[in-house]
Amino acid sequence: MVPATSASIFSAVRVARLPPGPPLLQVVVDTEEEFDWAAPFNRASTATAAIAAQGLAQATFAPYGLRPTYVIDYPVATTPSAIAVLKGFRDAGLCQIGAHLHPWVSPPHDEDVNDVNSYAGNLPPVLERAKLIQLTKAITENFGAAPIMFKAGRYGLGPQTAATLAELGYRIDLSALVHTDLRPIHGPDYRGTPDRPFWFGDGLFEIPMTRGFSGLLARIGPAAYDAARSRWGRRARLPGIMSRLSLLDRSTLTPEGVDFATQRRLVRAMLAQGHRVFTLSYHSPSLMVGHTPYVRNAADLAAFLDQLQRIMALFFEELGAQATTPEAVMALAG
Repeated sequence: MVPATSASIFSAVRVARLPPGPPLLQVVVDTEEEFDWAAPFNRASTATAAIAAQGLAQATFAPYGLRPTYVIDYPVATTPSAIAVLKGFRDAGLCQIGAHLHPWVSPPHDEDVNDVNSYAGNLPPVLERAKLIQLTKAITENFGAAPIMFKAGRYGLGPQTAATLAELGYRIDLSALVHTDLRPIHGPDYRGTPDRPFWFGDGLFEIPMTRGFSGLLARIGPAAYDAARSRWGRRARLPGIMSRLSLLDRSTLTPEGVDFATQRRLVRAMLAQGHRVFTLSYHSPSLMVGHTPYVRNAADLAAFLDQLQRIMALFFEELGAQATTPEAVMALAG
């Protein structure tokens, strides 16, 4: 098995032309079962207790008119208590629902459970398609509408994913972890993928994860980062040296494992580079203590929620941003 590359995943790429305007912020939540991130993948780990805690973040977003997109996987889409919570938000106009594929807990269960197969794009196309069909059907039946937004679990797109998404009526993908090579852990290589919204394939619209560079070398970030992470660069400890000297940092817009000062530098740097669309992302189990490495105790949860609030203040009070959604961004794109 050869991991996918940007070129094999995205065809007929056309970067979107957005009209000038203030920064746009959307929230995409990987809405999934709880499992031990340090343990092997396990089909039996399907609990969704943390869905009941999503109101904590909703309360932070509501004053800004921000409607998160919950991309939900099969255990969430088929658990009555989880459905009730998220459908309640959706029916009140407070969120949107998309799809999120964790293959190891999504039927049909015809593959071995292992690291390679945890990326749906690594599966035989017929099996990836079968899992997407069942996930789409579950969401459609239990939420009363077919999803049109998709985010691959573990960012695991493959060469056939786009064709299957288009066939099933999806219009927006949110999976691309730009400036990142996941091949060392059996995932795709997203280096070379545009880091701002683009059209691809048969009319699909991509809004990449907000991951970028800050520091004095930010404008040549991809090349400088690859050089620093090369064999000789690691031997010379260039990544740490460049970070300490404020030459180059690669970071992601998320409250998980990234301090607010780093978030602020990232956003400022990306604005200076001409970015307008920003995606704040995190995992739904981080809203309940003990389910992710980022929220191990009550103090961690308080810090997580405080960081969400500070990010809201940065965008809406300091930068004059507007709240948006994936569909609204697509409508703006030319």
